[in-house]
Amino acid sequence: MARIDLNCDLGEGAGHDAELMPLISSANIACGAHAGDDLTIRATIGLARQHGVAIGAHPGFPDRANFGRVELPVSVEEVRSFVLGQTQHLLALAGQGGARVHHVKPHGALYNLAARDARFARAVADAVYEADPRLVLVGLAGSRLLEAGAECGLNTISEVFADRTYQADGSLTPRNQPGALIQDTAVAVAQVLRMLRAGRVTAADGNEVEIRADTVCLHGDGEHAVEFARQLRAALAQAGFEIKSPGA
Repeated sequence: MARIDLNCDLGEGAGHDAELMPLISSANIACGAHAGDDLTIRATIGLARQHGVAIGAHPGFPDRANFGRVELPVSVEEVRSFVLGQTQHLLALAGQGGARVHHVKPHGALYNLAARDARFARAVADAVYEADPRLVLVGLAGSRLLEAGAECGLNTISEVFADRTYQADGSLTPRNQPGALIQDTAVAVAQVLRMLRAGRVTAADGNEVEIRADTVCLHGDGEHAVEFARQLRAALAQAGFEIKSPGA
């Protein structure tokens, strides 16, 4: 049976983490900058351990007002510093509870910045390596972030998105553009299955893009996130995929 990781960004205050956790295999936990606090971090770590879900740090721009989805005018060193600080903070809280942190996945605007800009990609990768070189770096398939992670000696995981559309260069359609989010569950499921089976996705302009899928992200902050997760997981199982974290 083929294996695929199903990951979700949690600890961000959406209110249904407990329902989502049994449906996924990896959790990316907000580190208190764009969302979350020590209480939610500990609670989310506890839920992940209860359900055998791999734990990851989800550092982002320190910008709660915009939920970390607006690119801030920061330097490379500032990015390295706050990614290191947030990752170390989650590592410390996880360690206090006897939990192991498996991976790091940047959040929102930081994720997109590191995907396209080699300087910021290296800053993120260096921060993760400094926090713990055993951590796995999760990034957009084909992105600069994965290149930087490999260059500094980290293991990397290529991520694809269930409910986002793609551009011809393999980047995600920006959220402020029409059609960025896939609202139809059947369309999202079909996109995921094609990425897994054929290694390709159809971009918004109709171009075919080659893509590597090690893990599939579903967003946990949508109104119908739980039902979408159930349907996606069921479709993957029916297609012969075992849902399992690479760290399992």
